[in-house]
Amino acid sequence: RGSSSARSEAKSGRTDLIFLIRFRHCCLLRNQRCVLAYLYDRLLRIRALRWEYGSVLPNTIQFHMSAEEVEWFNRYKKSLATYMRSVGGEEGLDLTQDIKPPKSLYIEVRCLRDYGEFEIDDGTTVLLKKNSQHFLPRWKCEQLIRQGVLEHILS
Repeated sequence: RGSSSARSEAKSGRTDLIFLIRFRHCCLLRNQRCVLAYLYDRLLRIRALRWEYGSVLPNTIQFHMSAEEVEWFNRYKKSLATYMRSVGGEEGLDLTQDIKPPKSLYIEVRCLRDYGEFEIDDGTTVLLKKNSQHFLPRWKCEQLIRQGVLEHILS
């Protein structure tokens, strides 16, 4: 039976239907809580993607996101960028660098594919060719490590 007919019969004196209506209402509330928990978990995962992959998501990940989720990601990205520009002086502060505290400022890396020239802060350029190894500043390499261009060599 429809819920409106069950409600009208319960009002007219059929008390056996009151239990059924309450049970249905509790089921609806439980389903609503489950959906909200699922959506909140997805938002937390999308927020973590910004910290893991940077401001541009790979197409393989974006393919599995809805248009609303992509829009939320873009708004979060802009909000984070605005905040990072507001702290740390003129250049701002990039909070996405050094997600884990570094043990040393320089790391040894191996190039996994041809990338081309890579400029370091002091103005020197390094040619990143496949299978070449370099000793570079950690903070300059983190983005390339996440992109799969470089691999951190652990001694």
